[in-house]
Amino acid sequence: MKNKQYPFYEVPEMENLKDMINKKAAFIPDMTAFVYPCETGEMRKTYLDLKEDVDAFGAWMYSKNLMGKHVAIIGENSYEWLVAYFATINGGSVAVAIDKSLPEDEAAALAKTGEVEAALVSNTYFEKLNNKVSNNCFNLKEFDNILSEGRQIIKDGKADEYFAYEIQPDKTATILFTSGTSGVSKGVELTNHNIAYEIVHTSMLFEPRGGVLAVLPFHHAFGLVVGILMVVNYGFPIYINKSLKYVKKNMEEFGPQTMFLVPMFVEFFHKQIWNEIAKKGATKAFKGLMKSTDLLLKTGVDVRKKTYGSIQKVFGGNLEYIICGGAALDPMYVKEFRTWGIEILNGYGATECSPCTAVNRPLFKKDGSVGYLVPGIDVKVTDEGEIAFRGELVMKGYYKNQEATDAALIDGWYHTGDLGYVDEDDFIFLTGRKKNLIILSNGENISPEELEQDIARDDAVQEVLVYDEGGKIVAEVFPVEEHMGDATYFEKLKNKVNKGRPMYKQITRIKLREEEFIKNASMKIVRYKNIPNK
Repeated sequence: MKNKQYPFYEVPEMENLKDMINKKAAFIPDMTAFVYPCETGEMRKTYLDLKEDVDAFGAWMYSKNLMGKHVAIIGENSYEWLVAYFATINGGSVAVAIDKSLPEDEAAALAKTGEVEAALVSNTYFEKLNNKVSNNCFNLKEFDNILSEGRQIIKDGKADEYFAYEIQPDKTATILFTSGTSGVSKGVELTNHNIAYEIVHTSMLFEPRGGVLAVLPFHHAFGLVVGILMVVNYGFPIYINKSLKYVKKNMEEFGPQTMFLVPMFVEFFHKQIWNEIAKKGATKAFKGLMKSTDLLLKTGVDVRKKTYGSIQKVFGGNLEYIICGGAALDPMYVKEFRTWGIEILNGYGATECSPCTAVNRPLFKKDGSVGYLVPGIDVKVTDEGEIAFRGELVMKGYYKNQEATDAALIDGWYHTGDLGYVDEDDFIFLTGRKKNLIILSNGENISPEELEQDIARDDAVQEVLVYDEGGKIVAEVFPVEEHMGDATYFEKLKNKVNKGRPMYKQITRIKLREEEFIKNASMKIVRYKNIPNK
């Protein structure tokens, strides 16, 4: 099919997470829901197993008087984390997801912001956080014992209150914290209806056709709602990656059809692939092969599976789609991965929008855009060029922060802080961040992202940040190891990037650094922590 609009996918209807799990257990009870590593090897859970485990955990929570409370869930990606999350929400409590990697004082501060009354913490972080995030902490190391207790409670007929609880659509289901690239994290309140609407309507634009490898952190909206909850609603198996050091091994073992990633992963895989090609002295020949492949594709001849089998093998041999979100991605990556037979579908959103508001579709996409608008929501561009959304997936507000809520939600429209435009086909294109704009003394405005993208394309660059310093545009670069301290190389790169640009858009100097920039959970550089005097 040509690259044009086509009907939305039919999506399994669901009203809330409890309804979703119950339906999966009823309609596809024996289908694999999760596959995950454990001490005894590899564990598989069916959709019926998932429902029974969630119910047992929920019954146990009721026995501990955790109904209606704000419950923090903290730990590495795991099946236990997800069962605790489902049970908390399905029993009427509020799941407060907190980043496990935060220093204990920051984790405690977020718990205080979210008015946490109890915490479910993995064993890895229990000692560090016990009595810090809450005086009522439970160790998920006891997961099997918790399920046994819960099953006995159900068997004894003492779980009627849990099963009888009816999900309230407009009640807060979860508090997820913003990444905080430009300030203090805020607690985003998402209702049961927000999450259900997001799952159903965003899934109308894309559906997996096979297994999914879950790599992104569960405390992050993109990793949780898009990478887990949507896949559960479709009923496909999810392989849980417990640690980033096992990603390559997990891809080879599981052979996923779809992965949900942030740009950092795509950029890393891309550089690794080209590094291997360079080691063989085949860079020029390989680029010629790619040009030939693209020409053949235009004539309807697809030789990618046969030609690039070694690249596809790196991802398990079955990978068809990478859904990429969380930060901007250079279109160059999309084009090169497409040549290798893997389609990157760029998406866009914010935690405040549950989180996805747009995604490119398999058969309707535009390179350079961040996606096609999710059905049923509205988008507009303000007079200042800012993208804003309105609809049923927009958050309830920032928890106990009316001032921030009023600044972000204006007449029902969530103002993203992103600058951009919407084309005639409802594809969204971004040009920069409103807060990041460099305003020069001559009145000219510059989006640093434009310069960062051009610099980042160079193989010698690992990370880059562009900012204003004393009225001059500075690019601070963290180089790859072999170019550390190579000022001559980067002076030439500066001249190359400046060529053809108007004077006001030219980089004055490049600073070299010896360590990575501070990043958030989405692996985006935290500007306010990295820019001098900010």
